[in-house]
Amino acid sequence: MSYPVLILGGTSEARALAAALHARGVAVMSSLAGRVERPRLPEGEVRLGGFGGPDGLTAWLAKHDVRAVVDATHPFAARITDSAVAATARAGVPLLRLERPGWTQPDGADWRWVDSLEEAAELLPSLGERAFLTSGRQGLAAFADVDAVWFLIRCVDPPEAPLPQYHELLLDRGPYTVDRELELLRTHRIDVLVSKDSGGSMTAAKLTAAARHGIPSVIVRRPPRPDTPTVSDVDDALHWALEVA
Repeated sequence: MSYPVLILGGTSEARALAAALHARGVAVMSSLAGRVERPRLPEGEVRLGGFGGPDGLTAWLAKHDVRAVVDATHPFAARITDSAVAATARAGVPLLRLERPGWTQPDGADWRWVDSLEEAAELLPSLGERAFLTSGRQGLAAFADVDAVWFLIRCVDPPEAPLPQYHELLLDRGPYTVDRELELLRTHRIDVLVSKDSGGSMTAAKLTAAARHGIPSVIVRRPPRPDTPTVSDVDDALHWALEVA
């Protein structure tokens, strides 16, 4: 079957774009990595799992007569973005990156920027003893040897070992409220927060709560991205896809 538009990613922006295209009668395929056990599925057709690198994605684009690709993956999903850039270039298919803006530091907030989870793990013992770790279940091994810190680890699905020796696991899914996050910080006596710069409103409440609670936030910068046409608004991506496809 032919799919004029392929959307990569299961972000809220990807789902909104898929719904808008589906409502206009466009045959759209959304591709999700399949790392979440119970993902929120977008409207239209959905596939789970990878393509097998740039070669596999190039072949898939040709087989399904794709005329436009929108990369709406998570800001830290660098591998699929690299594959999308390479595959669309080979196939001659236009590519647009739909990416939510990063977070803006609130007035009075104490943010410590780092380039990786490993750097965050090295910094933590100098900032606090009880950390709220909200970087997702990928990459938690970076904190496995941090024995001087107790961790409250929040993620959607159970993470795989290795994990820090002293931790409590909280399985939960946003959106979250500031009041709820403040209560979580108080209940668990949290004195430092760790997060990736994912952006968006669904999980931003923790940053506001940390600032109000007077604790530092360790923020992992986004990885560098290829030079690709990029928009941050779903409507802009919709107009582009309708024109191109």
